[in-house]
Amino acid sequence: MINKEISFSSWESWFPSERSHLIIAGPCSAESPAQLTSVASHLVANDIGIMRAGVWKPRTRPNHFEGNGTQALKWLSDIKKDHKLIVAIEVASAKHVEEALHAEMDILWLGARTTVNPFLVQEIADALKGTDIPILVKNPINPELALWEGAIERIYQSGNKKIVAVHRGFSSYQRSKYRNSPAWHIAIELKSHYPTLPLICDPSHIAGNRDLVFEVSQKALDLGYDGLMIETHPDPANALSDADQQVTPESLSSILAQLHIKEKHSTDEVFISQLEELREKIDHVDQELMEVLAMRKNLIEQIGDYKRQNNVTVFQLERWNEILRSRAKWAERKNINPQFVQDLYKRIHEESIKLQTGIAEMEGKK
Repeated sequence: MINKEISFSSWESWFPSERSHLIIAGPCSAESPAQLTSVASHLVANDIGIMRAGVWKPRTRPNHFEGNGTQALKWLSDIKKDHKLIVAIEVASAKHVEEALHAEMDILWLGARTTVNPFLVQEIADALKGTDIPILVKNPINPELALWEGAIERIYQSGNKKIVAVHRGFSSYQRSKYRNSPAWHIAIELKSHYPTLPLICDPSHIAGNRDLVFEVSQKALDLGYDGLMIETHPDPANALSDADQQVTPESLSSILAQLHIKEKHSTDEVFISQLEELREKIDHVDQELMEVLAMRKNLIEQIGDYKRQNNVTVFQLERWNEILRSRAKWAERKNINPQFVQDLYKRIHEESIKLQTGIAEMEGKK
């Protein structure tokens, strides 16, 4: 559902740029003045005006590099002055916010480990009251849209409209070529709820592998994202954190040059006419689909009633396994992604169980 009461500032209003998309790049961690200078020089040479760098690094386990902290703020302040760059850093506490504002950092972002904790987000929001510094809010580690929306709304309620959502992928137990599952549908749903909210992608954290950064970046732009945040290091193999996913400055230039930028809208009358015709056909198919789902619902209710009359359990494991197998095969024959169909039927099955148990509950109350 669209939240019409919330309206965000466009990123162009606080960062005028000749680029059509918001591009943020820089190392995972601010490791040394020399490292930052190397990256900054390349960004300036390639008209990239915003540099990211981790000052405080929340790590999963102790005894790993956790950032250079306050001294890194001094390095970044020097980078700002010497290279005329806008600097973005991560904050994970109210104290971090205080130090970052004191050091005159330009943009702050909330990481996935912070977004997942409403208490921390509220403390940060309270610390931000009275400021209008742009805030980037990464999605939480867990694939839970409400947490992401909650973090954004807490920052918004602090009086700040300069907010950008950052899609960095979600943790998953399923094996994948990606470090973090993209779950693109969650980010798209977020955007549908807040149409004016700028949405950018962090392909580095989704990919976890520098060889996949271009692929993820292109996918994000194809979906209409407003920009990218890409981790860039002069010597990725020897980076103190996230070595596998960082690209060299030269690779960054290559990635940005190869990206195919598509228009979000078209004024071509022929295109618009043909698109509308296809959409009308989809509307017709969807109406038929609703009729089929209604028929299936009616049959499920009959099955539930029949099981109740014969004292049989609602859930039948063998039948469920057979549905998963057979529907996947049917999908494959029609050149439809079997995994998509299985995921779809899992949702349908959840609703079927609810309907059948609902019938049993209603009968029990008679």
